Amino acid sequence: MKRIGLIFSLLLWPCLGAEAKQPNFIIIYADDHGYGDVSTYHPSDVQTPNIDRLAQQGMLFTNMRANCTVCSPSRAALLTGRYPDRVGVPGVIRTRPEDSWGYFSPQVPTLADALKKSGYHTAIVGKWHLGLESPNTPNERGFDFFHGFLGDMMDSYTTHLRHGNNYMRRNAEVVDPQGHATDIFTEWAEDYLKERAAQKDKPFFLYLAYNAPHFPIEPPAEWLEKVKKRSPQLDEKRALNVALVEHLDDRIGQVLATLDEVGLAEDTVVVYSSDNGGSLPHAQNNDPWRDGKTSHYDGGFRVPFIMRWPGHIQAGSKSDYSGQNFDLFSTFVELAGGQPSAVLDAVSLVPLLKGEAMPEGRELYFVRREGGPAYGGRSYEAIIRGEWKLLQNDPYSPLELYNLKNDPQEKNNVRAKAPKIFNELSTALRRHIQRGGATPWQPPEQGR
Repeated sequence: MKRIGLIFSLLLWPCLGAEAKQPNFIIIYADDHGYGDVSTYHPSDVQTPNIDRLAQQGMLFTNMRANCTVCSPSRAALLTGRYPDRVGVPGVIRTRPEDSWGYFSPQVPTLADALKKSGYHTAIVGKWHLGLESPNTPNERGFDFFHGFLGDMMDSYTTHLRHGNNYMRRNAEVVDPQGHATDIFTEWAEDYLKERAAQKDKPFFLYLAYNAPHFPIEPPAEWLEKVKKRSPQLDEKRALNVALVEHLDDRIGQVLATLDEVGLAEDTVVVYSSDNGGSLPHAQNNDPWRDGKTSHYDGGFRVPFIMRWPGHIQAGSKSDYSGQNFDLFSTFVELAGGQPSAVLDAVSLVPLLKGEAMPEGRELYFVRREGGPAYGGRSYEAIIRGEWKLLQNDPYSPLELYNLKNDPQEKNNVRAKAPKIFNELSTALRRHIQRGGATPWQPPEQGR
């Protein structure tokens, strides 16, 4: 495996034992933020100086993928370290049961549960999207504190409603904050960090899950005006999206500034990523990868992924390791001094952070289940093994095979030219599907 710029002094890297200080953890998780809409990856019409600064101060991953091309499955995988169908979430959990395609298995421990066992205070600020009621509310799934939104998406960033319902909560209490959702979640995250600064003897895990830049694309008016003045050539849809992303980046900068102000930055691992690629109909950008959200081409999977831990992760380093977002589960558990469970599908990235090689021969599996006439409630899958990728983009189309080394933009389907590889990956894919089928993805029927 090729690694770029990883020259470490291992003397800086502590072995977490009885006397080592456990780091704090923050995951900043965007919603539909495409790889091409982060300016640290390549020149862009969008400017993300705060996210870029995280990369300058830490490690930039160029080959990480989300666990699904849509929201709920990606979040379920991130918080469990398991493929989403193995925790009952192969599709999006929605407010209307007839259009909901997942049920977050209450039996599966979350990352918050695991870190609590290691002495962490755990919190989520922002979007949950893994259940609207017991037993699948954040406080019942390992989080000591919840200040955010239970639902799937907001009909407006300023009303915060979904289908006329208010899903904003402070723990179990219904709240009705005023303002743009990105501003609100930022303020709540800053409040949490200030509280934790007063209790530095206890490490914390903060999952800060913004709903930006998910549609509806509603940046504050002053941010849209700023973008139009700077880049008058942009069409309206693109300008709206650029403004929404730049507003998000600015608020991430506020959170990082608060981390500095309260003296927690040096002791905190910060990760930035997204639940899936950007939505092309909403003028989001996944360049240089093909397609976008909902697609099993890499535009739907490749996401920004950055880790910063001052004094431990080399500033300005890069990795082209091919992993998935849920690898953070095993990584954080190990950094906290625990032992990742053998049942996890995730792997720890700690060797990479130390400048060491990762084990080879890993498979990456993807699944999405969806309703409507285009999908019919069925699932479609993808699998990556080495340089080969086998995929469908709906349940009714034939499987396609691509060599990612020779064809990273997935333009040439070589299924007919590589029958041996096709058969091997098809067999492996069936095994994954069988394992996922053991976990129900609808809630138990009531009254039986």
